[in-house]
Amino acid sequence: MQRITRSSARLQRNPPRQPSRKAYRKQLRSPWRAWVAALMALISLAIASAALAASTASAEQAKGLWLSADKAAIIEFKECGDNKDALCGKIVWDKDAGTPLDACGVMIAKMKKYDDEAWRDGWVHDPRSKKNYKGVIRGKNDILQVRAYIGTELLGETEEMTRAASLPAGCKK
Repeated sequence: MQRITRSSARLQRNPPRQPSRKAYRKQLRSPWRAWVAALMALISLAIASAALAASTASAEQAKGLWLSADKAAIIEFKECGDNKDALCGKIVWDKDAGTPLDACGVMIAKMKKYDDEAWRDGWVHDPRSKKNYKGVIRGKNDILQVRAYIGTELLGETEEMTRAASLPAGCKK
C-alpha cells in the first residue's frame, strides 16, 4: 500500500511541466545555430577554393615530360614558341634514336586553347602512320590522356601516358 503525503499529493495534482516541443526545439537550436552556420560556411569555402585551385592547376598539369603508353618515347609538352597560350608536344626521347625509325624532334601535338578541363582546338600527329588527327589532351595527376579522333570525339582513340621523372640520353635533335 502506498502512503500519500502532502508533497506526493501535490505532485499528483500538479505534475511538473515539461517544456512543449516547440520550446524544446528552440532551446536546442539556439546554442547550435551559430556553430552549424559557421561550420557550413567553412565547408562551402573549402569546397569552392578546392574547385578553383583544381581548375587553375589543370591547365598546367599537362606540361612536362610524359612516357608514351608503349614506353617507346618521351614527349615534352610545353608552351608553343609562337603562341604562349597554346600547348605543343614534341618527342624528346625515342627508343629508336639513331636508326631510320628515329622520331626525335617530331612535333606530335599542338592545342590552341584550354577549355572545359582539356586542351582543345588543335591536332595530334601519329608518327607511325604519319597522319594528323583532331585531338584533345586531358591531364590528371600523373596521367595524361591524348585522344585523337576524326570528326567527333566519340570516334577516336585515347593513349594514356604517365609522367616521366627524367629524360634518358638518346635524342640529339
